[in-house]
Amino acid sequence: YFMNKKVATSYPRLLENYLKENNLTAEIEEISGSVEIAPGIGLADAVCDIVSSGSTLMTNGLREVATILKSQAVIISNKNLDQQKHSILNKLLFRIRAVKNAKENKYILLNAPLEALHEICRILPGMKSPTILPLVEKGWCSIHSVVKEDEFWERIDQLKHAGAEGILVIPIEKMIL
Repeated sequence: YFMNKKVATSYPRLLENYLKENNLTAEIEEISGSVEIAPGIGLADAVCDIVSSGSTLMTNGLREVATILKSQAVIISNKNLDQQKHSILNKLLFRIRAVKNAKENKYILLNAPLEALHEICRILPGMKSPTILPLVEKGWCSIHSVVKEDEFWERIDQLKHAGAEGILVIPIEKMIL
């Protein structure tokens, strides 16, 4: 795909190595920041950039055609940290876990008839148990709970079948367990 194309990137050496390893020839246009807009403004035919979810690529009408490098962020610590630095490290790890936990879960609010309450609580056990609030309309309640992202669609189908209505799904920013 890159053969004889102009490729915009913030990582020229990485791209240059990839092109050489794959016997490809391309013109490298080094830019910093907002690389993904380069094809749209006529600066390049393609881009070489870091991709996390791919949503920025899609927003700019691009698609991933090759993976040059897979990487992950890691925290490395000295085993012999003094107490103050160890405390700072623990605070950082706590905050990272809170964000990670949040991304793995969704907050759900829904309305349900009281006769469906037991079944819905079985479907949505939440972190400890769901929050149940009465609605002004007699015989109805609002149920608030948390569901794991990987169980989300299966649970939604079960909730609808059990009588849930007006289901709202909200991303969780941070989740402290």
